[in-house]
Amino acid sequence: MTGVGRLGRVWGLVAEHAAGRGGQVSAADACAAVVPGVQVTGAWLSVAPDGQAGHLMQVTDEVSRQLAELQLTLGEGPLLDASAFGGPVLASDLAGAEPGARWPAFAPAACRAGAAAVFAFPLAVGAIRAGVLGLYRDRPGPLSDFQLGDALVFADTAIMLLLDAQDRAGAGAGPGEGPGGQPAGLASYRAEVDQATGMLTEQLGVSITDAFVRLRAYAYANDLQLAEVARDIVARRLRLFPDPDLSPGGRA
Repeated sequence: MTGVGRLGRVWGLVAEHAAGRGGQVSAADACAAVVPGVQVTGAWLSVAPDGQAGHLMQVTDEVSRQLAELQLTLGEGPLLDASAFGGPVLASDLAGAEPGARWPAFAPAACRAGAAAVFAFPLAVGAIRAGVLGLYRDRPGPLSDFQLGDALVFADTAIMLLLDAQDRAGAGAGPGEGPGGQPAGLASYRAEVDQATGMLTEQLGVSITDAFVRLRAYAYANDLQLAEVARDIVARRLRLFPDPDLSPGGRA
């Protein structure tokens, strides 16, 4: 298939998904359409203007949400590697020796969550890094050359739609949606994590990056989800202190 033909096919699937939900075409549609388009089990879209893998924007199922959350909490995985190095990261068998050595915490946790293979594609145009498109399968196995080509085009489509959404940000969002077609629930999740991180910068006297590291470290040390810790901080049920105390006794 020619590049033009592949692009037309991918765009058609994205537009079809948007039409099915009755909304404007968005990066969220690229995340949803990539699942049947590339024949994977699920997908997620993580967005961050600074290229740090950042915030969960869209998921297609619960396992995808868990995979994204695990990587942000554990601080390792294909999502973070793709964001850091700017190229696709393809793990066709998470139970294999290489993924286990590369991501000793994430690989077994991902398998327990229901994933057997994970593929991550950075959303990048030139020097702009906007996030990562992640895919998973519940059975091991690589993407075919054709599927890999399609996945790359889906990632390119997602970043173009994200940049377009930024240009149209002043126009508002549709019913039940956040910016760029982001579901309201995930928009709330992102806002909560952002707010908690901001509160920690004041409480701890550290940068945004260091505050997020502390947030993530507390979640990991106490076997909690990142969103749960953020929610407790925002509600002032939990306070972290400059002298780290990551035990559950830190809760108010």
